[in-house]
Amino acid sequence: MLTTISAAQLPILVLLLLAGTAAKVWTATHETEPGALSRLGPAALVPERWSSPTMLACALGELFLAGGLLVTDHPFFRWSTTAFFAVSTYVLWELRRRRPDVGCGCFGEVSAVPVGWRSLGRAAVLTGMSAGLLAWTPQVPGWETLTGLGWEHGPAALAGLVVLVVLSPEVDESVARLRHRTPCEQRRLDPATALGRLRASAVWRAHTELLSDTEPVDSWRELCWRFFVYPGHSPAGEPVDVVFAIYLSGRHPAVRVALVGSDGQPVTTESLPESMPISAGR
Repeated sequence: MLTTISAAQLPILVLLLLAGTAAKVWTATHETEPGALSRLGPAALVPERWSSPTMLACALGELFLAGGLLVTDHPFFRWSTTAFFAVSTYVLWELRRRRPDVGCGCFGEVSAVPVGWRSLGRAAVLTGMSAGLLAWTPQVPGWETLTGLGWEHGPAALAGLVVLVVLSPEVDESVARLRHRTPCEQRRLDPATALGRLRASAVWRAHTELLSDTEPVDSWRELCWRFFVYPGHSPAGEPVDVVFAIYLSGRHPAVRVALVGSDGQPVTTESLPESMPISAGR
């Protein structure tokens, strides 16, 4: 049974690797605006001048793995695919912790939604799928496995595909783009709508005790983010600006918060795990 389930995941893994390759190549060669790549996954971890080469290198790596899984029976490609998704899970965790404003870039610019638990869960599931392929399927070229798939593999393949769709925030973004026909950066959104999303969030409820007033004293927009500034105080009692940032796309948009002191510098506290750098421009 484990052999049947694992073999059914091979076409999904290959398809996602190829889709990631195509999307990254398109994004790297059709940058919509200066600096856009620096807000996507692996490109956010390197200097801006290396953003495009890094994105292309990731694309070539995924293409190499997909081709190796299909045409050879060498265990190197199965081990490498498992390692690739495991490392990707760790990198996404670090991105969420250190750069909560950037997207995973898994499928190019459509993956600009800030990294959340869905992206992390998908990477973990793909790690498990590739590990199952390594452990329980015969050591034969992938094309032989694909040609040997029958109706009994259908339910396992469908279940794996459904799980990945549920864990893919890109689905929400793609639906939103089809509905609005304009990129998130150019899409109009009433500030009152963003404010409503903020006040409905767990981040808002967790930090209301730090606010001196529940009405914002300033607000501005940067690309897909709307910022609201409130007067408040730090847990130590120091006067600060409490700055909330709301992502303007998706059914469950990301909400981040940071405390900014009178000197314009972020105030670091242990009680603010969902913090993010704040631009000085307003």
